[in-house]
Amino acid sequence: MEIHPSIINQVVDLAEKIQQVPAPTFHEQQRSEFFLSTLRDHGAEHAWKDQCGNVYIRLPGRSKKPMVVVSAHLDTVFPQVSALSIRRSGTRIYGPGIGDNSLGLAALFGLFLLFNKDGADLHGLSQPEGDLLLVANVGEEGLGDLQGMKAVVDQLGNDPAAYIILEGMLIGHIYHRGLGVKRYRLTVQTPGGHSWIDFGRPSAIHVLAQLITQITRMDVPVEPRSSVNIGVVSGGTSVNTIAAEASCELDLRSEDRSTLRLLSTSVETLIEEENRSGGQEVKIKAKVVGERPSGELRADHPLVTRALECYARYGIKPSLNIGSTDANVPLSRGLPAICVGLTTGGGAHTQDEFIDTGPVGMGLGIVAELIQAVFKDNSRTNQ
Repeated sequence: MEIHPSIINQVVDLAEKIQQVPAPTFHEQQRSEFFLSTLRDHGAEHAWKDQCGNVYIRLPGRSKKPMVVVSAHLDTVFPQVSALSIRRSGTRIYGPGIGDNSLGLAALFGLFLLFNKDGADLHGLSQPEGDLLLVANVGEEGLGDLQGMKAVVDQLGNDPAAYIILEGMLIGHIYHRGLGVKRYRLTVQTPGGHSWIDFGRPSAIHVLAQLITQITRMDVPVEPRSSVNIGVVSGGTSVNTIAAEASCELDLRSEDRSTLRLLSTSVETLIEEENRSGGQEVKIKAKVVGERPSGELRADHPLVTRALECYARYGIKPSLNIGSTDANVPLSRGLPAICVGLTTGGGAHTQDEFIDTGPVGMGLGIVAELIQAVFKDNSRTNQ
């Protein structure tokens, strides 16, 4: 499918505007309101927000066939105070969050333009056989714990024929396996004191450092691929104070559910041992702050097959991958879901993040063809 240049330009322009609206996880309201008003300004009659903050746009189908859900997350990893600079250099756009996931959101707008009456007439498309539900969801990044997509799937369950998740920079990849993730906030508490007068008392920072060392020395299997990461460390009062509290955030991942359970059990065992050996003056608490469930769609599942066929029509042989995306939620519940991308890019989660605008039309076309293919299937794409 050849997307009309006017729609491609509108998608790219909107991606730049979305990128300029801050949307750190748990603070997506300003961006969600901007996105919702943009769709309504362009004639979206069936558009609303749920209590979670997700934005929905429904394009009614011509029959009772199961709907197709296409989603993209609203939030970014960048805090509210981050400078959201943006610049163009030829066919490349630089800006934090431009690919992850401003372009994904703009693509939802592009799909609305494609599948509404004017866009369908322009591209020779028929009205979708079932409802097309476009969702801009909250809480994908970091400690958001996929809360937005959990709310979507809690509501819709197995009614949709498929869940298609959009990420800006993943063109050429089909994520049909959800990577399991478990996250902890580890907090150490001690009486604290003066660095000279009370020297010898346990320091929360020293205890935490020892615990981190033990965690990073755990046996982490290469196969199935797994990982352990301490991403944030904080604590202490001043340079001459024995720290009374210190904490860190721990990220555990594995391709295999049982391996992830073993890693989390190992961490909890280390904490129990440290609590026993630390006596009355040391307390270590472990709080689970995130749990991304794993799941998998067979590589020969009809939804994966349709995606491969759509890519092939554009001369692309995509790779089948595992990742931690919003697709984890439906996949973990045995529902058909994949995550696909829209263009090439790089520097994700940095100030130098960028996208290439050249492939955007192709990426949008692949997604549009995939939506049509799912609707044309005689039966629901189930496992």
